[in-house]
Amino acid sequence: MTDAPDITALAINVSIPEHLQWTDERRGEAFRLLTITVRMLPDGTLAAKAYGRPVTGGRGGYVSFRVPERPEFRELIESAATRAGALWSAHGELGHAAAADT
Repeated sequence: MTDAPDITALAINVSIPEHLQWTDERRGEAFRLLTITVRMLPDGTLAAKAYGRPVTGGRGGYVSFRVPERPEFRELIESAATRAGALWSAHGELGHAAAADT
């Protein structure tokens, strides 16, 4: 390949450890925040949003929440991004099952 591919997004989903999970409210419904989606922006910095499930059960809407600005969340996000980078750089070849779907 002579030209580098144009990568338009890099994102990972990170489970929030139980001791860091929190509840927030949106549109009158309480959500338990369970995961964080981390995106790498074009300038190399990271952006993060939290997602979860309604505390009353069910799927609920796909609603994002701000991640609290606390050191333990910064550490979780930066650690997850570093781990994801290591996993990506050590990737294997595209498997037969995935190649057959394209």
